[in-house]
Formats: sequence, C-alpha cells, structure tokens
Amino acid sequence: MLVIVAPGQGAQVPGFLAPWLELPGMSERFESWSDVVGLDLKRYGTTADADEIRDTAVAQPLLVGAGLAATAALFGDLSAAPESVDAVAGHSVGELVAAGVAGVLRPEDALALVAERGRAMADAAAQTATGMTAVLGGDRAEVLAAIESHGLTPANDNGSGQIVAAGTLEQLAALAADPPARTRLRPLSVAGAFHTHHMAPAEERVARLAKAISPADPRTRLLSVRDGAVVAGGAEYLDRLVAQISAPVRWDAVTETLAGLGVTALIELPPAGTLTGLAKRALPGVERLAVKTPEDLDRARELVAEHAGTSAPEPEGRS
Repeated sequence: MLVIVAPGQGAQVPGFLAPWLELPGMSERFESWSDVVGLDLKRYGTTADADEIRDTAVAQPLLVGAGLAATAALFGDLSAAPESVDAVAGHSVGELVAAGVAGVLRPEDALALVAERGRAMADAAAQTATGMTAVLGGDRAEVLAAIESHGLTPANDNGSGQIVAAGTLEQLAALAADPPARTRLRPLSVAGAFHTHHMAPAEERVARLAKAISPADPRTRLLSVRDGAVVAGGAEYLDRLVAQISAPVRWDAVTETLAGLGVTALIELPPAGTLTGLAKRALPGVERLAVKTPEDLDRARELVAEHAGTSAPEPEGRS
C-alpha cells in the first residue's frame, strides 16, 4: 500500500525548484502558475535566498506549486495520480497539495487558495509578536501540560517525540526558561503562531474565497490532519482545510491511520525530507523515499509499481 505525503512550511530551501524547471514543459507550467498566485515562482524557487522564501506569502504558494508539479512529473499527468496511489496526506499547507493529488481541487484553485492563505496568514502574524518552538523528547503528557501551563498551543503534534508549541514571544520565552524535563527546545524560523487562535483573521479571509470553489470528491483515500480521518467528501475536506489554519496539526493521528491501513511505502513530495524523517521512527518497516530532485523519480515509479494497488474503500467505509 502506497501513500504520497506533502510537507508543510519550513521545508523549503533556496534553489530547490531549479532542477525541476529543467523538465519538459515545467518552466511554462510555473510561468502560468505564477500568474495565478501573483508571484514569480520561478525566481523564488531558484535564485531567491532563505530570507525571501521564509516569507509566509511566498513559501506557501512555492510549496504547493512544487508538490503539484512533482506529482505531474511522477505520473505523467496530475489527473492520473489518484488511480496510482492508495492514500495521500499533507502537513499543514501540504494539505492543498494533497487535495490536488486526490483530485479534490484543480491546480489553479489550489494555487489561488494558497496565495490568499499565505497573504492572510502573513497579515495575521504581523498583528502580534508570535512564534513557534519545537519541543523534542520528554514525556508526552508532561510536554503537553507544560505547553498549556504557559498559555501556549500544541500547534503541531508530529509524533516521534516532536510537539511544536506556538504563542506569543513572551509565552515562548517563559517555556524556554522552564522547559519540560528531558527535552530540547528549538525555536522555528517562522513568522508567527500558525495553527492557533492568532490565525483566526486568516481563516475568515480564506473561508470567503473557498466559497467560490467547487471541490470534487477525492478519488483516493485522503487523510485530514485535524484527526487523521479519511475524508469522503470534497466539500468536507475543503471546510477542514480552511478550519485548519487556526487549529492544531495532528500529524501523529495521520501516522496512526496510515499504520492502521497497512501502508508499506511512503513517498514524500519536494522539498522532501521532513516527513520521511518522522516516518522513520513512527512507521518502522515502511519503505520511504524523499523525492528531492527529478533524479529520484525513477525510484519513485518503482515504488508505485511495487506497492500501489490497494483500492480505496467505498464512501460508506470512510469517516
């Protein structure tokens, strides 16, 4: 059983898009998508520095464009992907890639939505000095209790001993001064407290745009990071995607669902590495491939041929 996963913001690195633009038709594809999002995705993905692509309004469209483009390169056409994989999931903004891979959103709709999402979240982050800190290790219950005691939100529960706390800079400083036992704290280079109540204004803006989009129902298993559920309806998934802007990401729940489904191989779309790293510990025995450049596509196709084939359940079997 094969799952395709798409990483979230923070996975981008300078120049990661360059080798993909060398594929036939890819440069033209990104020129068209740049018009949709109002950004020069080709420049940001090739020559822009780390500070430029750290900007939320830039990073999010860049990640979604890269994920959709790599999927098209892997399967020959984006529309062929749902019949070629058994499940798909995305971390945070990666859910928009997942929606495209599963056939819920057209690429243009996914990109228009993520462009507004990125701008809205950047604007929301500018209202208050907030941030995020990864808490690595420790006892899960103690970590969650410490986060709550400082008024913070466990914005990303990634499993594998990694929970990300989010809130004001003062709250994060208090946590750093009094960390849970046996933990390491790593401040993240992000603009604000994503997936918390601080993002409520962004959720409202994206919800208005989402009303103009007509999603299709997923054509393969599509997992939600709200709770790891396999979602049957496109409209429900779009609603969940919008609500996730100000709600915690439960990648641990996604991993639990994948384990229960019996996944045997996992392919992470570019800029890959984060989710395959988490899967190394959380999904032992599962073959993993981080697709970083087009050179990884041949191995990805081999994994598709070797592992794909478990048909998706009927809608009544989904939740």
